[in-house]
Amino acid sequence: MSEALAGIRVLDLTHMLSGPYAGMILADLGAQTIKVEPLHGEGTRNLLVSDPKYSRDGMGAYFITLNRSKKSVCIDLKRPEGVAVFHDLVRVSDVVIDNFSAGVMKKLGLDHAQLSGINERIITCSVSGFGQDGPNYLRPAFDQVVQGIGGGMSITGEDAGRPMRSGIPIGDLGGGMFAVMGVLAALQARHRHGRGQHVDISMLDCQVSMLNYMATMHLMSGEDPEPLGNGHFVHVPYNTYRTSDGFIIVAVIFDSFWTSLVELLDVAEFRDPRYAGQPGRLADKALIDAKLNEVFSTQTTAHWVEQLTRVRVPCAPVNRFSEALSDPQIRHRDMVVTIPSATGGVEAPGNPIKLSVDGGDRFGPPPQLGEHTAEVLGGLLGYGADQLERLRADGVVA
Repeated sequence: MSEALAGIRVLDLTHMLSGPYAGMILADLGAQTIKVEPLHGEGTRNLLVSDPKYSRDGMGAYFITLNRSKKSVCIDLKRPEGVAVFHDLVRVSDVVIDNFSAGVMKKLGLDHAQLSGINERIITCSVSGFGQDGPNYLRPAFDQVVQGIGGGMSITGEDAGRPMRSGIPIGDLGGGMFAVMGVLAALQARHRHGRGQHVDISMLDCQVSMLNYMATMHLMSGEDPEPLGNGHFVHVPYNTYRTSDGFIIVAVIFDSFWTSLVELLDVAEFRDPRYAGQPGRLADKALIDAKLNEVFSTQTTAHWVEQLTRVRVPCAPVNRFSEALSDPQIRHRDMVVTIPSATGGVEAPGNPIKLSVDGGDRFGPPPQLGEHTAEVLGGLLGYGADQLERLRADGVVA
């Protein structure tokens, strides 16, 4: 963990991916993040746990990654006694984050209106498919649902007849990232007025936000964009090309890049004066792409990356995970880190937020189920041994 959010305490009620990812980032940034789980544990504890390739110490890769550095407290929030325990935690905390379906927190007695009566400085954040209001907010949603409704799938892939979701779960991860932004904004606002507030994150809203300038173009023209595969609707050449052993990306944004490319490849057709400017290249996009595929297929990806980099033409290999996660730049930036475990540690993606003063990332292990219940309720809330034992015996905590 870094030290940036040291002194901030987060109660993490999340499950699956979008919410736990937000809690993971807050923990990476130094917040004390307490994962409040039902007595049987959060559902993702069981994902991959029986697969020896993807599990360690009774936890799967999914849970290990998303719950590093967190503490686990088990409370039955469906019982009034459990809600009372949670309210005690709220009194000494800064943030409560959840990704239940809309309305669940209110039903449990844990929405912002009720929690702010206990602690006026508390910040609550809910990540849901469609937000907390609107004509369709009660619909269930998962990653691909919001990818589809949000429009992004319609421009992903090679043709409009076969829409393609993003290879990474950008619907879930986008919700988690925006949740962190919202929580940090609310923490900053609290310095001004001394009060907490509710952060309402809709995964669908996040997808629409990430349409960005392409949405503006549609709203200006009324035209729906079509999928272009790995090509670009303005820049040429800007695409993925086959090499003798894989693929390479070339991204010619400026005419000066085209000049350098022409000098390097020495292809007679490319010296046509019409191609010196973007409009001429765009008009003959298919011809240029076909010729580049022909040329690049004569040598390896590594050869072309070296040659293109030498003349400063933007390029990249299309890496598999094994290549990306061993890349010297990625390793240098500590984007592969070791999460401690009883059996020696598990490598996982690092924290992309690099801070010059409050950096120095350190990662704790993911918690065993209920591992910190006694520590948190006893040490933080001052519950005595007899009180803890009564709560355990009554099935309120575990």
